[in-house]
Amino acid sequence: MSERGALLPTLDRLFAGPRDSVLTIKAFLEGLESRSYAFAIAAINLPNCIPTGLPWLSTITGVPMFLLVVQYFLGRPVPSLPDIVGRRGLPRGKLQDLLKRIRRHIERLENAIHPRRAWWVTGMPRRCLQLTWMLLIVLLALPIPFDNFLPACAILLFCLALIEGDGVMAMLGWLFTFFTVVWTIFLLMIGHAAIMAAIAAARHVLFD
Repeated sequence: MSERGALLPTLDRLFAGPRDSVLTIKAFLEGLESRSYAFAIAAINLPNCIPTGLPWLSTITGVPMFLLVVQYFLGRPVPSLPDIVGRRGLPRGKLQDLLKRIRRHIERLENAIHPRRAWWVTGMPRRCLQLTWMLLIVLLALPIPFDNFLPACAILLFCLALIEGDGVMAMLGWLFTFFTVVWTIFLLMIGHAAIMAAIAAARHVLFD
């Protein structure tokens, strides 16, 4: 995003159209034209930052985000997706409703983002950020219940940091990454305890 306030006009243009028409991921990426990978990933990731209640949303959006970030690391100048993924999409009506709900939040983000604290987005800190960015996208794509919001926020903040060279956004991204790690470990511990309890109960029923 080379100019200020470019995200909302771009989303307005791409989401415009009949409410029952579907905006595919391929059409969305083509509509971004020369925008950066970080911009594309940020826009695809936006629905995960709001509790929409759509099932499998994090996986549906996480898979193309992962394919994009891999291409980003490979240095490909233009992002592309396989047809089986690129043909998937969401109704424009739902996207328009979502954008209406979060418009003022995006406006605040656009006003708050600008280049600063360059140390956080250059050299080794930048490379660490990029690697963590990819790992968060992998985590988001996994079907782990109740583990979408925090990594989605961290991914968005890292995208904004990369787009505008904003070290403050990078610091906030690292903070949400820490919360993501803690929360994911907690969920995995609960899941392990639940599985062990179910096995113990099954053994009791079958063998006692």
